[in-house]
Amino acid sequence: MRINDPFPILGIKEFNDQQQADDSLLYHELHGERIIEKPHKHDFFIFLLFEKGSGVHAIDFIDYKVKNHQMHLLFPGQVHSWHLGKNTSGYQLMISRPIFETFSDSLSFSFILHQHHPVIDLPGQVFQKLLYEFLAVKEELSQKPVQWGVVNLRIRLIAQFIYREAEKKFKELEVYLTKPILYKYHTLVDLYFKEQKSVAFYASQLHITPNYLNILCKRHFHVPAMFLIQNRTILEAKRLMKASDQSVKEIAYELGFSDLAYFSNFFKSQTGLSPRDFRERL
Repeated sequence: MRINDPFPILGIKEFNDQQQADDSLLYHELHGERIIEKPHKHDFFIFLLFEKGSGVHAIDFIDYKVKNHQMHLLFPGQVHSWHLGKNTSGYQLMISRPIFETFSDSLSFSFILHQHHPVIDLPGQVFQKLLYEFLAVKEELSQKPVQWGVVNLRIRLIAQFIYREAEKKFKELEVYLTKPILYKYHTLVDLYFKEQKSVAFYASQLHITPNYLNILCKRHFHVPAMFLIQNRTILEAKRLMKASDQSVKEIAYELGFSDLAYFSNFFKSQTGLSPRDFRERL
């Protein structure tokens, strides 16, 4: 854990219990009951394939029931914790940012959109294909020397399988394919939400009017354009209050609010709780 970082962010090297020479990609298995009581973040990506499982995996304040034949996706910056049942059997691939970025650009759109759908129930045939690839990666990593070209191809194939299943199940993703300007808006919000809180800024970056951006969001997402900005801001506020020791004032300033009272009122209007009450309930 990084001592000087305000967040409990775990690096991929901390999971290298076998002292593998290269920490850019690690394979790990989960068997039996596992508990993470203190929510934390990672600075790497995780593909977690459950063969069998029970319990709860909390990702960004949403509890997901762990079931047989599931894929769980975890992205850098997301807050998570879990209580996995005794019958759990799962397989993890921990992937550094540089490795992940080599294949994520080849997908139809950024994996950032999958943060809204981190758990995917898999048909039996798809699960078997993914399990085969996971075990094949395990085998490749045990070779000396490791053939990283082969490993990267298998990781790319796993990502393609995941993307295809997500596209089938989550109709929201189709919107980004048919209306790429909304994907661009989503990406810009994720980049600039701390500094820029107005729809006008994002509309100017997209070379459209704020009114037209609002129409697109209402038509396809059934919410105004401002909702995406506010929703991303609140999510980050929750993450910081859950997984850091920063004061509410420090969090407000980090999120671009110069007035603590305004931030507190904004937070309460969005969550029904004051920042202090939210933190006390954790």
